[in-house]
Amino acid sequence: MKLVDEADIRVIAGKGGNGCVSFRREKFIPLGGPDGGDGGNGGSIFLVADENLNTLIDFRHQRQFRAQRGENGMGRQMYGKKGEDVVIRVPVGTVITATDTDEIIGDLTQHGQLLKVSQGGEGGRGNIHFKTSTNRAPRRATTGSEGEDRELRLELKLLADVGMLGFPNAGKSTFIRAVSAATPKVADYPFTTLYPNLGVVRVEQDRSFVIADIPGLIEGAAEGAGLGVQFLKHVQRNRLLLHIVDMAPMLEGDEAVQHIVNEVRAIEGELERYDAELMGRPRWLLLNKGDLLDEDTRLSRGEAVIAALGWKAPWFLVAAISREGTWPVAQQVMEFFDAEKRALLRAEDEEKPWSPLS
Repeated sequence: MKLVDEADIRVIAGKGGNGCVSFRREKFIPLGGPDGGDGGNGGSIFLVADENLNTLIDFRHQRQFRAQRGENGMGRQMYGKKGEDVVIRVPVGTVITATDTDEIIGDLTQHGQLLKVSQGGEGGRGNIHFKTSTNRAPRRATTGSEGEDRELRLELKLLADVGMLGFPNAGKSTFIRAVSAATPKVADYPFTTLYPNLGVVRVEQDRSFVIADIPGLIEGAAEGAGLGVQFLKHVQRNRLLLHIVDMAPMLEGDEAVQHIVNEVRAIEGELERYDAELMGRPRWLLLNKGDLLDEDTRLSRGEAVIAALGWKAPWFLVAAISREGTWPVAQQVMEFFDAEKRALLRAEDEEKPWSPLS
């Protein structure tokens, strides 16, 4: 199934019910006075994050949502019933933007998180509210207000700890198969992966992280070439990027090294053009398909690439197809997140005020 990660919808909250003009009529009470009740409020529309959903495909078939109207007020001071709210389920990681202003209304990042996107109209007031010392029999009531009518853009950004970058056929899907239970399609032609795949890498019983296989990028992706920005957005939430590159192109010697360096630089350029902040995100280099080279060539070529790049971050020689070197990468990633968590806890402890009881 193709991933649908953008959708435009219209949400129309319910109109408030009208207030009532009514007068009390009972035996032996000739001057009962006004008793018209208020109209009920219109229903509002909410979005709720649901971890059981992973696409916005349902919004291909239904793009308009309308909440129930509030009931009109009635005599005997009876208020109209409030209109029922509409709750729309969306995947965790959905960003909601107002189409007309491009204002971000909300970002649903946790299961069960609720966001009101369209306010129901207020019910009108009945004539009981307009009785005064000089107007004992008011024949006035107000109508209910209209509910909000809004055009919204829903955009799904995957919530994964690790995102994989690289050109088509670099071995991203093969790597995620090697370290997790995910089974993305693997084939020997470009753009085999047409939508992001998530996999859970379980290092130990209580130690795991989520990795995302992002479809292959090409030069010009930031401007929409290939799969373009449609999937570049998904790396914005990743805490760590794994940049995987084919270290065994159909070239030899210095030409092979330069080709690999150029591919790394090309992806870096796309990241910077799309979002300069991504270049400051932790990014490790994985030189894949080392099984196609003899041991000496693999090591010397890897060191030459790292030297040419001036690479300072961690880097690894792997052969994802045979799983050689993939598990040490997973363990190092887990250590990275553990260290990040420890640093966060230390920072929180330092911010706490000192107490003799602590």
